Amino acid sequence: MAEYRSASGSSAEDLFIELFADTFGAEKAGYLYSQYPFYDIYQNARFADFVLENGAKRIAIEIDDQASHDPRHVSVDKFCDDLLKQNSMVHLGWDIYRFAVRQMQKQPDTVKDELRVFLGSDPQLKEIDDYLPSQQGQAISGEKLELREYQQEALDSLAAMRDKKETIALLYHATGTGKTVTAVMDAKRCGGRVLFVAHTMELVNQSYNTFINLWEGVSVGKFADSIKDTDSHVICGSIQSVALNLELFKDDDFDYIIIDEAHHASADTYQKVLAFFKPKFTLGLTATPERADDTNILEIFKNTAHKLDIQTAVEIGALVPVRCIRIHTNIDMTSVMFNSVQYNIRDLDVKICVTERKKLIVDTWVNYVKNKRTVVFCASVKHAEQIARLFEDAGIRAIAVSGGMKASERNEQLAKFANGDIKVLCACDLLNEGWDCPQTEVLFMARPTMSKVLYTQQLGRGMRNAEGKEYLMVFDFVDNATQYNTPYSMHRLFKLKDYHVGGMVLGKPEDREAEEELYAQGERPDALIDYPVHATDYEIVDIFNWQEEAAGMISQMEFVRRVDVQSETIERYVREGLLIPDLIVPMSEHRTFKYFKEETLVDYAEKYGWKLIDDSNRKDLFMEMIEQMDMSYSYKPVLLKAILTHTDAAGRVKISDIVAYFRSYYETRREAGLVVEKANSIYAKGGYTDKAAECNILANPFKRFEDMNMFRHTKTLGVIEVDSTVWKKLTDAEKKWIGDVCEEKLELYYKRIGK
Repeated sequence: MAEYRSASGSSAEDLFIELFADTFGAEKAGYLYSQYPFYDIYQNARFADFVLENGAKRIAIEIDDQASHDPRHVSVDKFCDDLLKQNSMVHLGWDIYRFAVRQMQKQPDTVKDELRVFLGSDPQLKEIDDYLPSQQGQAISGEKLELREYQQEALDSLAAMRDKKETIALLYHATGTGKTVTAVMDAKRCGGRVLFVAHTMELVNQSYNTFINLWEGVSVGKFADSIKDTDSHVICGSIQSVALNLELFKDDDFDYIIIDEAHHASADTYQKVLAFFKPKFTLGLTATPERADDTNILEIFKNTAHKLDIQTAVEIGALVPVRCIRIHTNIDMTSVMFNSVQYNIRDLDVKICVTERKKLIVDTWVNYVKNKRTVVFCASVKHAEQIARLFEDAGIRAIAVSGGMKASERNEQLAKFANGDIKVLCACDLLNEGWDCPQTEVLFMARPTMSKVLYTQQLGRGMRNAEGKEYLMVFDFVDNATQYNTPYSMHRLFKLKDYHVGGMVLGKPEDREAEEELYAQGERPDALIDYPVHATDYEIVDIFNWQEEAAGMISQMEFVRRVDVQSETIERYVREGLLIPDLIVPMSEHRTFKYFKEETLVDYAEKYGWKLIDDSNRKDLFMEMIEQMDMSYSYKPVLLKAILTHTDAAGRVKISDIVAYFRSYYETRREAGLVVEKANSIYAKGGYTDKAAECNILANPFKRFEDMNMFRHTKTLGVIEVDSTVWKKLTDAEKKWIGDVCEEKLELYYKRIGK
């Protein structure tokens, strides 16, 4: 991404997030994942500026300055490398959209309009949950493998499903708990030929090695890129390669198909593969929780064979228990600027890169931790280097590591940390490398973040089991903040109000209950024997999270879509105190976002006589509106006929095409000697311009459909769009009916005003 900074010090990334929040709502910006890691076709680590999931599609958004991809300003190698990055995203099945920094600065409305077109006016955004560390560990053999209890339960559940003649299922286990092993053992038990498909070569290679280690005596091959093995008993393939080469297979080639990262299965490439093959059993693997909006994945896989989320994984011992100590700083974060998902980079750097806070981090390690291997998560490379230097000055072996280091140097330092030669690792952007070290015993959350994803990524780096490791200790450095720019912490992440110093945040239920009893008696757990903490220290944590509060509410933007009144009316009612939001989020001195509870919307609709509209009844109201169409002029049916004639598959039509249709319709009547319109109409007078016709269309027939949120005008693109929840549900027969109604309405109208 370009190293752009605005006058306010915000980055190009910040500017894009602001435009995205303006377009879809601040609460939706939380679904943007910045600097998202992926691998190109040569398996080199890459980062997309932003990635999001919209329904079944994964979408990358790249932000560039004017010279970023211009071969006149960059070297040929750089230009070709950027093309490779983009082409690799396409190869992964992603959609890609690119915006220029200057465009965002000079034409923000155009960017927002384009976003609505590319993503839809009401995008179905989802969390991306495959950000936790990928499974790692020593190779294991099938002979010596001892399945964990939950893995055996999953296998038993899958067998029971097959006994009931069920042929497809979903296995949901948290990352790091061995779901691939479970799948391999189930496929081995079934015995037939197996196809394992995944969306990255890293996952293909991991599965290949797992099959070789666990299923002796069968051939295991790959089907990815230039390798096209179709004969082995087990084929591990990339979804892209398999989908593009289905002609090399027969539909009954495989008895058992495994779909890794199954939350992608509604994408076109996966659908193509699933539709082609006819196996006896299909198993989807995912670490993504089922949510109410996950209709696609559940429609495909029908049943969940077994569930294991991150908290449950800790409770059953698949991941280590986690304890927490909160260290309060005297840093005032209340004035740090922020958007809906992150702090202003320059503001944050100024606040936390101060001597007192950096010294507190080192003193905390000396007083509390001593010789345990610790990762300190830092906000910037400078921050990491400064803290590492302070550790070294205190006689503690420490190193700063970032994604920008040469790979050889970084790997050398990480190896020293893994074997214990270095005690403290000050990390910046290391998460994107997919690295973790199971021997890590302590995490210092020294980087304030408003991103749940980033905080969970950091946490995941220390949760692996390792020999002699009884728990992970997390130190949350708690700065003073407002309710609305409070960074994530362990207690905020897991919604825990009660805090005992060093207390267990994640663990087995019985262990947590026993520990609570100890604290109640004024005693501390044996696990804290090396920590200078007092059992009586207790704190109530404010875990208010405006993003979570807003997630269950209706934004002012959505309020307009839900009632049959104009946005200007809603704005005026809010301004005059006639509509009082349930939640007001102040982003800055001049910028707030407003949210309403569902019941508040219902109450106000009843109070002011507004009709409630949602996606379930929008099409029906649209059809009812057409049937009851009032006819002060002939414009509405002509507009509908123009849209039916010229709209594209997504329900969009150029205003210029609508203007041309209006001209043709009325001029044809004039040439035939028929009444064109009422005398005061521009079409009856004649001599009008295209611009005058456009103004007439937007001011008269279009406005009523817009007020009902059926049509939308995208001014900068010059298009009118039929609401997607209306257009997608209209059948061909219903479109014909609309055309017939328009003809009837026009015939009656002209009879009334005189032929």
